Amino acid sequence: MRKIFALASLFLMAMATLAQTGMPYKQFGDIRVHFSAFNSNFLDPEIASAYDITRGEGRGIVNIAVVPEGASAGRPAVVDGTVTNILAQQQSLEFFEIREGDAVYYLAPFNFEDEDPMTFKIRIQADENARSQSLTFQRTFYHDE
Repeated sequence: MRKIFALASLFLMAMATLAQTGMPYKQFGDIRVHFSAFNSNFLDPEIASAYDITRGEGRGIVNIAVVPEGASAGRPAVVDGTVTNILAQQQSLEFFEIREGDAVYYLAPFNFEDEDPMTFKIRIQADENARSQSLTFQRTFYHDE
């Protein structure tokens, strides 16, 4: 339970800090979709193990939170997507949900090569009655980050 709390706390602190300093998000009506992607080596080994996330060179994590206007934490949603490298090699993103108290967010692992520019295409459906929305962003990954 301590590991779950540590991961959720890490995410919430990062989200709060980055939101104030310009954390990337896209607005869809009254919903903000916060997004980030990072090298899996940034995760503490115990936390990665608790969620069966493989850390290591060439392994990344994409993080999505669907936050209603005025809320401080994400809510449940349907999230899926793909990530594609510069050679048009595509991977499906297998998102899994993390819940801690009122906070809900989604993580998905992916693989990358050194200096690999990656394009993420994410589909988000905030609730079953809402139309799904699309989010696309790019980031270059390095083995030694």
